[in-house]
Amino acid sequence: MGTVSGVRAREEYEREEAERLALFATRSADALPRVVDELPHAYRTAFQRDRDRVVHARAFRRLEYKTQVFVHHEGDHYRNRLTHTLEGAQIARTIARALRLNEDLAEAVALAHDLGHTPFGHAGERVLAQLMKQHGGFDHNRQSLRIVDWIERRYPDFRGLNLTGDTRAGMLKHGAAWTHPVPLPRVGVQIPLEAQTADLADEIAYINHDLDDGLREGVLSLEQLQPFSLWRDATERVEHRMPKATAEVRRQQTIVALIDDLVTDAIETSAAELAVAAPSSSRAARDHERRLIRFSPARERAKLELKRFLLEDFYQHPRVMRMTRKAEWIVGDLFRTFCEEPGLLPANVAARIDEEGAERVIADHIACMTDRYAMSEHRKLLDPNEPM
Repeated sequence: MGTVSGVRAREEYEREEAERLALFATRSADALPRVVDELPHAYRTAFQRDRDRVVHARAFRRLEYKTQVFVHHEGDHYRNRLTHTLEGAQIARTIARALRLNEDLAEAVALAHDLGHTPFGHAGERVLAQLMKQHGGFDHNRQSLRIVDWIERRYPDFRGLNLTGDTRAGMLKHGAAWTHPVPLPRVGVQIPLEAQTADLADEIAYINHDLDDGLREGVLSLEQLQPFSLWRDATERVEHRMPKATAEVRRQQTIVALIDDLVTDAIETSAAELAVAAPSSSRAARDHERRLIRFSPARERAKLELKRFLLEDFYQHPRVMRMTRKAEWIVGDLFRTFCEEPGLLPANVAARIDEEGAERVIADHIACMTDRYAMSEHRKLLDPNEPM
């Protein structure tokens, strides 16, 4: 056999980025340092490597059994944290590609942003935030950074995944008072444009798949959505294009049309914003006075109307609230039980208490749980009828 030709090494990808990406995009060759220095990979750029490390993390696999809205045992076709993450990452790549941003960085941030989410979605997060109020607080974005910087253990020379400073900065949407175990990433006035893209994609994904799941479950009705211009316009486009389609197909295609509308608006509005601001580099974009990846004012208002509707009519629906109450009960009970009896914690978790404090370690342990593991632990520890 002859010598294999056409192999693309990392340096060639980096040269392609320099030619293909916009001036304001984040280039892999200029990636902010990792917490611990590492030699570059022969065939993958820094951000491709970040993405791959996230996908192979245990925390990423656990997302399959963490709630989006409906708990996993309520049906096989509802979104969970993993499918939400994948949908958001796909949308982020589409927007980043259209704007000539770094798709790999946008995807890495999108895939990592929910790694720190608690079991039972936002219900579990609210409970932990309240319980940790006197101990530095809790929010899932900061916990996601803690996962990739500290809790994952896959490498012999460092803790965490040792991601680039750009990916880590993109994950740090919200602050928190607790001490971080390694230096925090350098953040400008704004997060990187690629992280802004992932943030917008996250909103597009969850609004649409929560609508889809709510309609599928019967918690929401088509009549409830008709007053909202985004939904009404999408419905009209679908009915015009496919008048003979079944009601089920029209409903699903309306979700497709709504996603397409929001993605298109985000691309066109952001392109116009970037043309006016004309940042000469990714650093200049991060230091801009406001975010440049955004919806138009009209779409932003329409999107907020739909978000308010979901908050009031979907997330507060008795069907959803019943599970929310159970989640608050389970997470609260587990936290208080472990605080009273740290000896009930797994040995590798309990070993960290002297260094990091009982409450923070217990919050880490519970936040890492899947829904089904949290329910199982609750039964084992607190159900008197459960076998010892």
